[in-house]
Amino acid sequence: MSKIHYTKPSITDLEVRYATDAAQNGWGERCYEYIGRFEGLFRDHLGVGFAIATSSCTGAMHLGLAALGIGPGDEVILGDTNWIASAAPITYLGGEPVFVDVLPDTWCLDPGKVERAITPRTKAIIAVHLYGNLCDLDTLMEIGRRHGIPVIEDAAEAIGSKWRGRSAGAFGTFGTFSFHGTKTLTTGEGGMFVTNDEKLYERVLSLSNHGRAKGQVKQFWPDSIGFKYKMSNIQAAIGCAQMERIDLLIAQKRRIFDYYRKGLAGLPVRLNPEHEGTVNGYWMPTIVVDEGVPFHRDELLTAFKEDDIDGRVFFWPLTMLPMFESRPEHAVSYGLYPRAVNLPSYHDLSEADMDRVISLVRSHIQGKSHA
Repeated sequence: MSKIHYTKPSITDLEVRYATDAAQNGWGERCYEYIGRFEGLFRDHLGVGFAIATSSCTGAMHLGLAALGIGPGDEVILGDTNWIASAAPITYLGGEPVFVDVLPDTWCLDPGKVERAITPRTKAIIAVHLYGNLCDLDTLMEIGRRHGIPVIEDAAEAIGSKWRGRSAGAFGTFGTFSFHGTKTLTTGEGGMFVTNDEKLYERVLSLSNHGRAKGQVKQFWPDSIGFKYKMSNIQAAIGCAQMERIDLLIAQKRRIFDYYRKGLAGLPVRLNPEHEGTVNGYWMPTIVVDEGVPFHRDELLTAFKEDDIDGRVFFWPLTMLPMFESRPEHAVSYGLYPRAVNLPSYHDLSEADMDRVISLVRSHIQGKSHA
């Protein structure tokens, strides 16, 4: 039996051809050619006004927060169940991440907890669309408007997800995306900053280029201290090829999830939801075993490993990490991770491979339930 990876990119001759062209010819006057093209393709796909390709989603978030003026003592609210990349840029600027509990169905930010966490020091809310699942954008945007607080979308994992017909990442003051090798669309490493706010776009554009303003005529003259988060032309070339295939890449993710959903039907588990009015890009199909059912993720992951299958742990609550204050009262966040596992989901995963995964999950959970 062949090894089943939990994720890997879909790379075809088109990506290789574009990357080769960038490597051979993308220099001098053509050094930004693929970058500009990639930004335009992504902007149009998302339906936003402005896009800036970056070296990572973390960099995009850092740039956006800096452009909003987040600084020492400022508070930024986000969900406790998250990867640290959503919180780290807040600390880079001297700000304070304020973690709140998540909802039990979407595993995303709980709007009621957000509202109760707002203080005079709150300067932003980061809505992270976890595993392709969508935050309650209507409620969060209304909270933001009422309190005069910008809502930011971390859509790193939500390419292909839509809220009431609009793409995830297109609602907030700005949005960020990841093109890490594990993501639905990849450039190896890389990210994207998007916004409909032209002034914010101009600030981020300057910050992303060492503080050099767009209209500055003096060569090597920065107008302020900025950062260096530019994507390479070769990475962007791969991104252009991926964008030409984006509908297929998203469809493959949805195909995989649908097969798992049918194959795991009847088990005491919940999978990524797709509520009315939403479309889930299903970046990472995930099972959460019902409370009261004997289960621990490490035992299932060990069984996966013995069968040469890669599994992936559900994110720990960030407040369990040593750099943050523990918040065990976040009952949902602290209750999810021991009962949840991400399933293999790369684009060309075969039905036979998924049957192996489904069979192992079924035997493990049913065996535990009947023990």
